[in-house]
Amino acid sequence: MIIAETERLVLSKITVDDASFLLELMNTSGWLKYNGDRNVKTLDQARNHIENNQLKCYQTYGYGYYKIQIKDENLKSIGTTGLLKRNNLEHVDIGFSLLPEYYKKGYGFEAATAIVKLAKNTFNIKTLSAITLPINKPSIHLLEKLGLSYQKTIKPFDDEKELLLFVKNL
Repeated sequence: MIIAETERLVLSKITVDDASFLLELMNTSGWLKYNGDRNVKTLDQARNHIENNQLKCYQTYGYGYYKIQIKDENLKSIGTTGLLKRNNLEHVDIGFSLLPEYYKKGYGFEAATAIVKLAKNTFNIKTLSAITLPINKPSIHLLEKLGLSYQKTIKPFDDEKELLLFVKNL
């Protein structure tokens, strides 16, 4: 189901049919470095991840993560972006990731801009947050370009990793 379109992209709900794409994305060097290993190594694990994460988010909150598809390449899936309500963050979290061959082409900003508009206009979210590792300079740059501002360093997860918290009022 399409939830947004931009000049070059289509954003659609993730389904179990996207398991092979998600398996590929979640095992790229960028994902593993910045998001961590989610131990999704098989198609079955990818399907389970989709059922227990993306599909549950859509049902619970009405929003979640969406696949980013490129119009000029027959709607090839090139990444994900979306909204996530984490128990350990005060506000809804925006996130994004792309396959490495699509870095530095403006797709992340284009897709995330559409998500910010959806957050405000469709989901009536008043404040967005984002978390990222201090070493993730591309993510920090994109968050700032989207208008999110650094607030503080936090340790929201059991792994005790320090993350940067960014926030934007919509």
